[in-house]
Amino acid sequence: MQNIRHPAVSGLFYPADQGVLAREVNAMLAAAHTSGVSPKALIVPHAGYVYSGAIAASAYAALKGVAPRIRRVVLLGPTHRVPVRGLALPGTDAFVTPLGPVQVDSAAAKVIAHLPQVVVSPQAHAQEHSLEVQLPFLQTVLTDFKLLPLAVGMASAEEVTEVLELLWGGDETLIVISSDLSHYLPYDTAKRVDGATVHSILELKQGIVHEQACGATPINGMILAARRHRLTPQLLDLRNSGDTAGPRDGVVGYASFAFTSSDQTG
Repeated sequence: MQNIRHPAVSGLFYPADQGVLAREVNAMLAAAHTSGVSPKALIVPHAGYVYSGAIAASAYAALKGVAPRIRRVVLLGPTHRVPVRGLALPGTDAFVTPLGPVQVDSAAAKVIAHLPQVVVSPQAHAQEHSLEVQLPFLQTVLTDFKLLPLAVGMASAEEVTEVLELLWGGDETLIVISSDLSHYLPYDTAKRVDGATVHSILELKQGIVHEQACGATPINGMILAARRHRLTPQLLDLRNSGDTAGPRDGVVGYASFAFTSSDQTG
């Protein structure tokens, strides 16, 4: 019998009904601007769909041209509920959403299992939303893929990059970094802070802190890897909850990015 990680935030962050969820995700993807790039990696927000779903959709819509060849998704997101040292594998065989199961890539897990910063923590994954909310988008855009989900806790950028290097693969492997930007700042302040964070990412400047992005650790690791592999980041969308579905006295920032080979145009 398979060891299953069941949904923790369906009905909260996104619809629990299969049909409603499928229609909502497809509608957001259809409304998203397609950028014409071929991403190797994405940075995508992870709030409730009413707040950040449209921004996330802009990243996943960018996969349209490369989706048929993607067979593995390496998904990294910060831990919000259970502290962990390093990068935590779930110790499960599959993640389930209302759209069905996604198999965990056990072969990929074995590739990184020897690293001291890689641990197994079902507890870190059990209630974590930063990874789960990405799955319905991936299930809708991709046809046949396995997932390597990593809940990132206390780690260095170099430790993240070491994991990414071992899993980098070729065109069959997509890397997704799940992160929101600033949290609960006034609207105008958030725009300034998030603008500076976006500039750092576009310039591949490491040193982003958690006040700028809850996923700062995997973002910094991705920046190092992008430098090594000569990837170019492109901003796809930048908004905050004050632009989408919330008040403006305390907002959460959201951005989506695509990282592509430097020789791409468009």
